[in-house]
Amino acid sequence: MSAARDAGNRGEAEVARYLRKKGYTLLASQWRCRFGELDLVVRDRRDTLCFVEVKLRGAEAIALPREAVDRRKQARLRAAAAAWMAYHEIDAPARFDVAEVYQEKNGALRVEYLESAFE
Repeated sequence: MSAARDAGNRGEAEVARYLRKKGYTLLASQWRCRFGELDLVVRDRRDTLCFVEVKLRGAEAIALPREAVDRRKQARLRAAAAAWMAYHEIDAPARFDVAEVYQEKNGALRVEYLESAFE
């Protein structure tokens, strides 16, 4: 497995921990379909489905992680979310969140969570 993939997995695990502490329920991680991958699928305390795109950046990164979730990526995430909901036969309110994970110079991870990052 590549170093980038290892770092991505570590970032997703950190976000999953962060969300569990906030009362979210993890439903799926790294769910793949023909449209792409959903990093995390969670349910919040109000029973809203949240499709979470996790973006990890190092301490020296210049651009914000959320900037990597452009219109094309958003379209793929919408299609994958629709496929996930159809596959699981779930009809519920849903939203798209972005979790920015920053790796500090000491190796610690810090999560910035953006609810309803896009429609």
